[in-house]
Amino acid sequence: MRTYSGKTAVVTGAGSGIGRALALHLTQLGARVALSDISKQAAVDTAAACGKNAQAFELDVADREAVFAHATEVAEAFGGVDLVVNNAGVALHGTVSELDVDDMRWLMDINYWGVVHGTQAFLPHLVAARGQLANVSSVFGLISVPKQAAYNAAKFAVRGFTESLRQELVVAGTPVAVSAIHPGGIKTAIARSARVTTGEDPAATAALFDKLARTSPEKAARTIMRGLAKERPRILVGPDAYALAALPRLLGIGYEKVVARGSKSLEV
Repeated sequence: MRTYSGKTAVVTGAGSGIGRALALHLTQLGARVALSDISKQAAVDTAAACGKNAQAFELDVADREAVFAHATEVAEAFGGVDLVVNNAGVALHGTVSELDVDDMRWLMDINYWGVVHGTQAFLPHLVAARGQLANVSSVFGLISVPKQAAYNAAKFAVRGFTESLRQELVVAGTPVAVSAIHPGGIKTAIARSARVTTGEDPAATAALFDKLARTSPEKAARTIMRGLAKERPRILVGPDAYALAALPRLLGIGYEKVVARGSKSLEV
């Protein structure tokens, strides 16, 4: 079991949602936290709520040079890094035929490349500390659903990247624990800030997400930290995550028909 008192944790996308809840929970566990968000004010607000052991940073995880500079700055300021949670993410809703390629690149730059940048930038520091890396995928990194092709692509990529890295570290005998986090529906603002294609109604998309999201960010943070303390390689968050993750195991590729029917019944 890992403990976090006196340790240094890095959380991206910490201005709201799961990232903010994780930052607060980590400080409650006695950790020092380096919080980043593309919105400096959101990061500052989270740091203020966390107290004296938190420091806020403005960071665009899509900017590789900025992420590497951030890793160096944090390691120097805190004297090392014990845990990194690559959490920053965005959403994009719409059919493949209507998706704009620039919107898809925007999402991939943050949801996938942001994880890659954070992993590569902080990995040497984690190796030195015999630390821990957690990359946030999604239950949509385990199953695919209609109108989430870009998001599915990024989250499947995060899952594959993280699982491959974990195997590499095992083969090399490198003492860094690696986890992939797969949240289900979490009550955050991600749907309200999502981009949608011209054929979709942003308000209806957000309303559907609110209806399906069943887990609070605070409960999600507690689940994630329990899983990280036990060094679980895959951490499912929320009862819906467990249910959806079981579909491909039980039905194989037949799960797609079940999901398609369910999506059609929601008429969004």
